[in-house]
Amino acid sequence: MTAPSTAATSSAASTAATSTAPVGLADRPGPTSPPGRRPIGGAGGAGSHGMLEHVTVRAASSVLVGRHRETVALRDALGRARAGEPTTVLVGGEAGVGKTRLLEEFAGWATDGAARVLVGQCLELGEAGLPFAPFAAALRAVLRADGPEVFAGYEAEFAPLLPELGRASATLATPRAVPLSDAPRGYLFDLVAELFQRLADARPMVLIIEDLHWADRSTRDLIGFLVRAARPGRLLLVCTYRTDELQRGHPLRPFLAELDRARGVERVELGRLDRDGTAAILADLLGAEPLARAVDDVHDRTQGNPFFIEELAVAGDPIGCAALPETLRDLLLARVDRLPEPAQRVLRIAAAGGTRFAHDLLAEVAGLPEAELEDALRAAVAAQLVVADRDGDYEFRHALVREAVHDELLPGEHARLHARFAAAIEAQPHLVAAGRAPAEIAHHWYAAHNHPRALVAARAAACAAADRYAYAEQRRLLERALELWELVPDAADLLGMDHLALLEQTLAAAVTAGDFSRAITLTRAGLAEVDADAAPLRAARLLNQRGRLMALLGKSDGRRELDEAYRLAAGGPRDVARVRLLADIAAHMVKIDPKQAARVAAEAAVDGEALGEDLALLHTRIALLCHGERDLERGLAELSQAEAVVRASGDSTALVLARVYQSDVLCELGRYAESAQAAEAGVAEARRVGISRSTGAYLLSNRAEALIALGRWDEAEAVCAEAARIDLSGVTGLHWLQLGAGLRLARAHPGADELVDRALTFLNRPYLWPNHRLPLHELAIEAALAADDKVEAVRAAHVAVADESLPQLPREGWPVLSAAARTAARVGDRELAAAVAALATDLPARHPAARAHAAQVTALLAVGDQALPAWRAAVDAWRADGQPYPLGRALLALAEATAAAGERDETAAAVTEATEIGRRLGATPLVEAAATLARRVGLRGAGGGAGADLLTAREREVLRLVAEGHSNSRIAEQLFISPKTASVHVSRIIAKLGVTNRVEAAALAHRLGLLTEAAAPR
Repeated sequence: MTAPSTAATSSAASTAATSTAPVGLADRPGPTSPPGRRPIGGAGGAGSHGMLEHVTVRAASSVLVGRHRETVALRDALGRARAGEPTTVLVGGEAGVGKTRLLEEFAGWATDGAARVLVGQCLELGEAGLPFAPFAAALRAVLRADGPEVFAGYEAEFAPLLPELGRASATLATPRAVPLSDAPRGYLFDLVAELFQRLADARPMVLIIEDLHWADRSTRDLIGFLVRAARPGRLLLVCTYRTDELQRGHPLRPFLAELDRARGVERVELGRLDRDGTAAILADLLGAEPLARAVDDVHDRTQGNPFFIEELAVAGDPIGCAALPETLRDLLLARVDRLPEPAQRVLRIAAAGGTRFAHDLLAEVAGLPEAELEDALRAAVAAQLVVADRDGDYEFRHALVREAVHDELLPGEHARLHARFAAAIEAQPHLVAAGRAPAEIAHHWYAAHNHPRALVAARAAACAAADRYAYAEQRRLLERALELWELVPDAADLLGMDHLALLEQTLAAAVTAGDFSRAITLTRAGLAEVDADAAPLRAARLLNQRGRLMALLGKSDGRRELDEAYRLAAGGPRDVARVRLLADIAAHMVKIDPKQAARVAAEAAVDGEALGEDLALLHTRIALLCHGERDLERGLAELSQAEAVVRASGDSTALVLARVYQSDVLCELGRYAESAQAAEAGVAEARRVGISRSTGAYLLSNRAEALIALGRWDEAEAVCAEAARIDLSGVTGLHWLQLGAGLRLARAHPGADELVDRALTFLNRPYLWPNHRLPLHELAIEAALAADDKVEAVRAAHVAVADESLPQLPREGWPVLSAAARTAARVGDRELAAAVAALATDLPARHPAARAHAAQVTALLAVGDQALPAWRAAVDAWRADGQPYPLGRALLALAEATAAAGERDETAAAVTEATEIGRRLGATPLVEAAATLARRVGLRGAGGGAGADLLTAREREVLRLVAEGHSNSRIAEQLFISPKTASVHVSRIIAKLGVTNRVEAAALAHRLGLLTEAAAPR
């Protein structure tokens, strides 16, 4: 599969992006934490009177209530992980429902069982900040426990997650060959997965990621990779998220839906406790059985939320008091209000810093004497509003506490505190964890409403994100800069660019991140802003990008936009920029109008030659992408020349494109091993330059296609899984999806229907490139045949042969005709057979696979005596091509034809070979079909020797009499056996032949020549 050019977008995206600050997360306090006990009312508070009065209350319950089902689910999941089955559990529930408490209990149990538990928490900076934070926290715990040696010499590659490793690796005597900033995002994902695999090999591992609703895009991508692609064994991944945060449009909603479709993923939803659960928590907190009225009141007000129950019990407000908080904010602040005023003031300052805050940073912002600060923090810790970790930093015990305190800030206080944090981090970046400074600064200046500084910081953080290949965060930070632009009068001077340039950068980042829907919106905004008369090339670039995005999203072919882009570019100055733009337009146009694309390319070539611009690769790209007459061997030679040019120029994107086309052409020529090698080399190059999510995704699917043709199906499935992780949205990921669905069908995978359905939904889009659409028609037919849905198979086949693009695309067209011919043969549809035959007459078959399909179509449509020689020719053609799976299917058809002709030795050989192919590939339906045919033909096992009869001599005698229409009693008389024995023989014959009754057995015996002279007695 060839890819649309991404040269125009990759470079811009690689120069910007956000810095992902890893955050170290200490072990969360568990039930063994020393309970803080104090009388209701607290120091300095007025005494309360009510049903909970004069009771000493713990700040948190020490028992886990009402979670037996969820606990069993987690333990069972760890059991599956111990057995080597990759397992993921998604724990959802509203804020305060007890997700963390459940996992604390489970983590203790898992640790007691010799499992290693790592914990990471997503941060509340939202989509714009700190990519990979929970993984950085988990890896920092590994670094502390095992030392840098655990990273096996890849410290520099892990530095995007743990910047301290980058500093450490810089002190090594032997410098690394690749600079730190060149570590590709996809490669980093692989290294993380390999590290987890090594750790899990030593002992089972549990990775807990909390608060997934705050996760950034990069964190979600890495989680998705671990779940869908890498799937390390003996690793249990547990993620928690707040269900009440997932409003419409929240990015976690589609992500969870994607994870739900992956194998080994289980959801555990925590609901609110019932009244008995509320009573149990109150009894534990109060140390005594509460009154029924107290339980009713607390349960009614808290609705069974464990955190609210704890907070209400600790607040100690009397039952029925009008002053009892009715909102979450008031409930959470009840304990805060009991702190001394200095402690409350410090908590307000800390709340502006986030859920976690470092002591030194807080001291810098607060400006208090050290003793006063420590006294205030000590009071907050004693009240269990804040907990201290082993690194000397602090964390609010519950994020809702921090939110409530933060919301209490006065407007001026809010802005002033965030400004202090921003200024402190700007002046002393070491006050936050390594790598966190840019995102933190951008967040605080934005919250401080200091628009000029927020604008500059957002773009700086976007650039830092690009260095970590966090392109989604880069795009969001640039979007923030766009938002702030209108609020900053001198924005252009501050950033050194105009608004359209910032918009163009955001567009490039969106495309690279795979956010095509957002990207197309940005093109619309850009086109509304650009002056096409004053800047025709700028407008043409936006139109060219929009046309490509329209096709990538399946909205239209983008022809209108590309034509207008060409019109504007044609009138522009004849410089290098125009030449390159014309080249891009031609590359995007080739799939919808090859002739016009060739003309645009020729125009670019003329100007390029005059300017000394080497466009050898462009010529070759256009020649290979055209769907008409093509000399592929000559194209390969041109590609080799182009490859040398781009290597010399250092144009990595062009080199990756060359690999895309090389692998594609080699596959069409039937040189599958070379195709796989070329694609693999391209994947490595794409990783090196960080474009694996764009152009590199086509290389992965091209490699998978070659591996499937070679019969290396396990490798192909792994490559498809990798493509699923990094591929862009829109139709870019369709190639691997279609290949993966076909593989699952051929293997009767339990998830085949799901993947097939996902692929076929692309047919509902307004537009699809023909070379994408035709394979989907083939998949629809094959899926219906696999389900034995003859009506749907016929419908899909008629739709496929009516596709007007089929006669112009032999490579994609021949497999469609094969599937349609198989349908016509199975159901006896003469109209369909005639349509297939008419198309096959004129469709060129120049290359090995096409010739094999052509021979197969001929055999499928053959009747009578023509069938046997036609199938022999088809088998020979597939042997010449070298693809094992279609060879195995053709061998089965040949076996049926030879059996009908009485060629039993040839039948046995064909069945045996087909069985061996099916077993080697893991193609269960092929193996089962071979076994069924062997039974029907009368062979002893699919892999038996030539002529080895499955039916005994007596059974063949019985079968002959059954075919003559005799009853069991008459058979018994003829063979001098009892009727009961005759009945047993008939039952065994039906079972061995794989039929359902004696009429089918008789018909099959006549068709396959089983009624010849009975074999000699054994």
